[in-house]
Order: sequence, then structure tokens, then C-alpha cells
Amino acid sequence: MFVKICGITNEDDALLSLAVGADALGFNFVNGSKRKIATQRAAEIARRLPPDVLTVGIFQNDLPERVISVVNETGLMAAQLHGVETAENVKRIKQEVRTVFKAVSAGSQAFYNAKDFGADAILVDSETPGEGEVFDWQMAENGPAGVSLILAGGLTPQNVSEGIRKVRPWGVDVASGVERKAGVKDPILVRDFIKEAKKTSQYLQSLGDNGDESNTPYDWKEDPTWR
Repeated sequence: MFVKICGITNEDDALLSLAVGADALGFNFVNGSKRKIATQRAAEIARRLPPDVLTVGIFQNDLPERVISVVNETGLMAAQLHGVETAENVKRIKQEVRTVFKAVSAGSQAFYNAKDFGADAILVDSETPGEGEVFDWQMAENGPAGVSLILAGGLTPQNVSEGIRKVRPWGVDVASGVERKAGVKDPILVRDFIKEAKKTSQYLQSLGDNGDESNTPYDWKEDPTWR
């Protein structure tokens, strides 16, 4: 189970998240966001992280040139697009950025046509992606075939297990659900969130022996293309 802790604003939270099992960290470059981080600060944090962690820049409705520029300037490894970016713009960014995630609203036309974006994974969220709002998970249960889904939107240590069981995503993403206040993580919540997500994934994967393997979450670490 791929677990991304988003909204990282300081080195302590980044290192804490990795120490308790996070696979990826998100750095928010969206104007107006309570978790926005300066590019120079993000670059400083990224330089101090282990090379195997996936560092992700969060953008919303930016021109492809800016996304590419910021990712290169900060030394991050991926871009996550949270706006109404066109498939053409997503593919343009993908030409220069190795890993690209595209956020869509559950049940939207973009969700059902997610494969058209050519992104490495689709982050499925509420009607207002990035706001930490829980949505009806039934809207994400029948996602498009051949697309890796990252479940987001109001996840917490208390509900992440249920979300994984219902949606069977490739990964999960959290920001506000593990915070003490906006931009500051709570160590216990981060630890408990990752623990619940990994434990639930392992349990569901064990059901594969009973013929239910096709519905179990995807283990990203077993795919050499993500190493």
C-alpha cells in the first residue's frame, strides 16, 4: 500500500513521516493554500531526504512550464495536478517529469475518463479536491480499468481502513487528517494512519489466496517501474 503524507512544511514532519513508514511526501505550491511552501524551502528539505522517498510537488491550474520549472528547481521527483488541467497539459508535463499524479473528483467525467490523462496514478477526491472533505466512497468503487487510484479526501486514522476496504485503491493520501494544525503534523496521528493503512492492505492481500486477489490493493513496491 502506497501512503503519501501531503502538506509537508518542515523537515521534522518529513523525517517523522518517513520514520513511521510513509512512501511519499507532498509539498504544496498552490497559491492561497494554508500549507503552501516556498520552493527554496522545499528544495532544502528534499535534499536531506533518503533517495528512495517519492517527493511530490502539488500544483493547481499552473502552466506546464511552471510545473516543470518548479519540480526541476526543487529537485522533487513528481508532480500532482489538482486543477482542471487538460489531458494535453498533463501529457506535456509527463514528458519532463518522471512521475505525474492527476487529481479528479469522484464520479466526475474526468474520473471515468481518467486513463486519457496518461498520468501514473489518479488521485480521487471530493468535489473540491485538496480540501480534506470526505465523499461517498461508493462513487470511487468502480474506477476505470487499468488506472492506479490513490484515495484522498478527509481520510483519518479512524476511517482509512474502511476507505481501503471499500475502494481497494493503489494508495492513500492524507494531509489535514494527520495534523495538529494546518501545516504541522501530529506524530501520533501520522503513525496511526500509516499503521492502519498498511495493516488493512496486508489483510486484504492475504485474501488473495481465497480467489479475491483481483480486488486487493496494489503493492507499489513490487513494481520495478516505481523504484
